[in-house]
Amino acid sequence: MQRHLSFVASFLFGLLALFAMTIFTVDQRQFAIIFQLGEIKEVISEPGLAFKWPLIQNVRIFDKRILTMDTPEPERFLTAEKKPVLVDSFVKWRIHDVKQYYVSVGGDETLARTRLAQTVNAGLREEFGRRTVHDVVSGARDDIMVVVKKKADADMRNIGVEIVDVRLKRVDLPPEVSESVYRRMETERKRVANELRSEGAAEAEKIKANADRQREVILAEAYRDAQKIKGEGDAKAAALYGRAFGENPEFYAFYRSLEAYRGSFKNKSDVMVIEPNSEFFKYLKNSGKGK
Repeated sequence: MQRHLSFVASFLFGLLALFAMTIFTVDQRQFAIIFQLGEIKEVISEPGLAFKWPLIQNVRIFDKRILTMDTPEPERFLTAEKKPVLVDSFVKWRIHDVKQYYVSVGGDETLARTRLAQTVNAGLREEFGRRTVHDVVSGARDDIMVVVKKKADADMRNIGVEIVDVRLKRVDLPPEVSESVYRRMETERKRVANELRSEGAAEAEKIKANADRQREVILAEAYRDAQKIKGEGDAKAAALYGRAFGENPEFYAFYRSLEAYRGSFKNKSDVMVIEPNSEFFKYLKNSGKGK
């Protein structure tokens, strides 16, 4: 009886082990390929439970996620002017066709990365060689990334890989080139600054000359208007004097003499040399007397 129970337990354990060898789980982040005697039998791309024949079939798991290939050191490329630049870049990629991926590189990620690095490097070298230093440093980086991504994706599809993105993190000039470029930029900036200063000085002189001309015009017009007003005032005064002289000549002569006395005797220190019987003292002599 005990021997019978031991046999049953061993049989059940064997069935359980056989079942464990039959079933496996595919994660949503993974691909799975079932091999039978070394040949691809089935490709599983959906997550969940899957089955295989024990002993005669085996399973290999591949990563479905987006992977990153980053250059460890900046790479040196030549521009259209044969000037070297240092380029730091990275690539986002993932397995697109896992069966083709296995057939092409044996499922070896290292080989896939090597092929990817060569493809991207060749694309970058070609694009940088078509552009100037100014373009690759400032203006054309986005265009380069788009073109290289398109070319690399077309090539890597042959091994079942999709290129998600190609990015240039940094494009720098080597130290020996940077110094000459900076000196040339400094010289150019100084030239532009001198031109702007010269243009500014010329414009300042032009504005100053125009202001002086307007000042002279304004002063001349003001003097003209003042003389005109003064002449009109003198004319009115003369007319009033004339009218007053015509109506009462004696009063007019008396008023004019008072004005002369006021102007002559303004300061006590003034000295006047005039004959006492001069006509100038006519009204002083006759003050208080009737005519």
